[in-house]
Amino acid sequence: MGRERIDTRLLEELTEQSEDLNSDAVRITHSALTDFAQSAQPVPARWWQRGGALAGMAGMAALIGSSRALADSPSPSASGMSVANDIMALQTAASLENLAVSVYQTAAGLPFIQDGNKTVVAFISKTTAQHQAHAQAFNAAAVQAGGKAQNNPDPKYKAIVDQALPTIKTPADVVKLAITLEDVAAQTYTANVGQVSNGDLRKLFASVAPVEAQHRAVLLAVQALLAGNAADLITIPVDPAKLPAAAGSVGFPDSFYPTKMASPISEGAVQ
Repeated sequence: MGRERIDTRLLEELTEQSEDLNSDAVRITHSALTDFAQSAQPVPARWWQRGGALAGMAGMAALIGSSRALADSPSPSASGMSVANDIMALQTAASLENLAVSVYQTAAGLPFIQDGNKTVVAFISKTTAQHQAHAQAFNAAAVQAGGKAQNNPDPKYKAIVDQALPTIKTPADVVKLAITLEDVAAQTYTANVGQVSNGDLRKLFASVAPVEAQHRAVLLAVQALLAGNAADLITIPVDPAKLPAAAGSVGFPDSFYPTKMASPISEGAVQ
């Protein structure tokens, strides 16, 4: 097998785009948390009584360009939703972010990452910082709702990570594990948009879900590059004549983002 290489120009471009998307998400998240704090303080146990109808396909819309409009729509009516469920959803989200931070920090310390491509190290550093910010946002909302901050990793996926870490020998192994975590996070937050009872919380989940989906897209592209040993084919500008047919879809295999792997809201709740 040839030496694994990554086209630094492409990764630098994708890293910049990820940072731009995350910056937009941070602004939306900050706004959502501010509005949430203001609305929750007077009657923190009655968010679901605002009434209104949940927009159809809420979770899907979060990842196809409609997240802001969806998140600004009225809060859903009571139907089985409660503050306790909101808190658990936020704690589970924080647990997923905590685990992602741990995995990326572990990856950054691996010799073949430290001694490898500096752009990859920069990508890992930026992605770690984004996950840390997401965990802080989810925990801030959980505390504001009257719950506790979740500082532990998701128990289900921590077991998977613990099993996988001893087998990690190459950058491709790191990428594979990171893809799983990013995908679970994106699917969970997409589903959460339609599960929480407060419009500001819906905005919060809708602002973070696309960032995790983009992390996954970048990692899928890198995975394909490593598997094909064809870093020279990924350039900016792109030469379509040289690219394989799958090049246009490898990073975005789903027309609508799935939610079948979404974690239940209770999975990472504080016990």
